[in-house]
Amino acid sequence: MTALSLDEVLADIHELPSLPAAVSELVRTLDDEAAGIDQLAEGIAKDQSLAARALRVANSPFYGIPHRVASIHDAIVILGFRAVGSLVTAASVTGYFAPPPHDAFDLPRFWRHGIGAALCARALARSAELDVEAAFTAGLLHDIGVLVLLTTRPRHYARVLEYRAAHDCERVEAERELLGFDHARVGEALAERWRFPAEISRAVALHHAPEQAPGGATRPTLGDVVHVANILAHALDLSGDPNELVPPMDPLAWRRIGLDPAELKLMLFGIEQEHEGYCALLAA
Repeated sequence: MTALSLDEVLADIHELPSLPAAVSELVRTLDDEAAGIDQLAEGIAKDQSLAARALRVANSPFYGIPHRVASIHDAIVILGFRAVGSLVTAASVTGYFAPPPHDAFDLPRFWRHGIGAALCARALARSAELDVEAAFTAGLLHDIGVLVLLTTRPRHYARVLEYRAAHDCERVEAERELLGFDHARVGEALAERWRFPAEISRAVALHHAPEQAPGGATRPTLGDVVHVANILAHALDLSGDPNELVPPMDPLAWRRIGLDPAELKLMLFGIEQEHEGYCALLAA
């Protein structure tokens, strides 16, 4: 088998189908501070599938709303502008990739971990006074490059999965050893193609290497949040995968976030309580 270059994979990304137009418009609306409820509702309503997801989110038992929500406008009023947008986007993204044909990869477990990381990122961002919905989306997308590689280069990625199993190492280590690059860079490129905000793309790119963030930040960044969220989701074993290893924590990223042990314990308890509900909501 010939070697695979990063340039080839980045070219593959441009051959993937775009997100549905209504989802792309929704992503742009979420990044527009001037956008309002009517604009978001109108954008969702343009796509029947997206509208159905929005109402499914609003009427989920997870939220416990005592009456049925019949309109997207009401859903946004009740649950919040950014919350509805990020959840509907998440529901769309989790349904984008078909299950890859490989026995060593479990797509539902993949998304269970992604949802766990999203919840951890949202909680960490709240503590760090960062954008909680951007953190949720970045946490959900942090490993999306894995699905790109599995979808576009299944034979090459099969070797990565086999190497990982044989050497009992992290997936990212196997990628770097066999491919010369990792899924974080590929995920960044896909987030850029989908026109997610730049801070989300950067957080996806740096979730295994927050020390590479430019500028020597002293305050926590979204990259710090997603890095730590990924590790916490692994530590809680939210995917239910006994073969997953807990990646090493970057001490500076942890220090910049600055959670005290009591706050962390309470946060993790809440995430474990929420996780199953969110997995059911997003069908993971």
